Amino acid sequence: MVARSLSRRPRWSTPFPTSKEHHISEPRINERIRVPEVRLVGPNGEQVGIVRVEDALRLAAEADLDLVEVAPMARPPVAKLMDFGKFKYEAAMKAREARKNQVNTVIKEIKLRPKIDPHDYGTKKGHVERFLKAGDKVKVTIMFRGREQSRPELGFRLLQRLAEDVGELGFVESSPKQDGRNMIMVLGPTKRKSEAKAEQRRRREDDRVEDNLGPEAPKDELGQGASVQGDAPQADAVQDDAPRVPSAEQDAPEAQTDASA
Repeated sequence: MVARSLSRRPRWSTPFPTSKEHHISEPRINERIRVPEVRLVGPNGEQVGIVRVEDALRLAAEADLDLVEVAPMARPPVAKLMDFGKFKYEAAMKAREARKNQVNTVIKEIKLRPKIDPHDYGTKKGHVERFLKAGDKVKVTIMFRGREQSRPELGFRLLQRLAEDVGELGFVESSPKQDGRNMIMVLGPTKRKSEAKAEQRRRREDDRVEDNLGPEAPKDELGQGASVQGDAPQADAVQDDAPRVPSAEQDAPEAQTDASA
């Protein structure tokens, strides 16, 4: 009895999916359409009318297209002449593009103290600005400890100051409110996530173009810096070819030598 009860499958268990259930999401095409007649739509969207399924299959074969059932719940079902392979490819590309442009909302969090140091405040504000530029929301939390809980106005003023400092990049989406020992405010970006990503991508492309071009050679005001530098060695050559004229100081030692002799 025990072996028999273990081998028997429970009534509430889910059976394994069959091939028919696995492909139920795909529309029926060509010979898989098991209805006597369909409302036929041409390849360009024109209405052909209600025809027998055999005639619709013949028209699809003559046009080298597929007969696809697009509205199976209609009476009679609606079928369209199309290239089913091309249709599936375009649908997959549209779904891929939609996933690519899908934006996931991310909430960043910054924690502050009511008596924060000015330097630390500047650092935290820089983080908030960076998050808002990237198109993310920012949750700012003021943490109160000990006797600071009796002075909630300190945290409220600090949050107001931060909202004013980053007013060009974001706005107050959720006003400051007390939550136990903390005070919370949510800032939203003025730019959407997709716009921020597009701007970052454009900036990276511009930087890549500048890196490929490289720095230009400096020129003088007349634009002839290279020619002037090239003429300098020629002037030195002319000076070398000129006859050397001895000076009085160079000839003075020779005159003293002759006199001593």
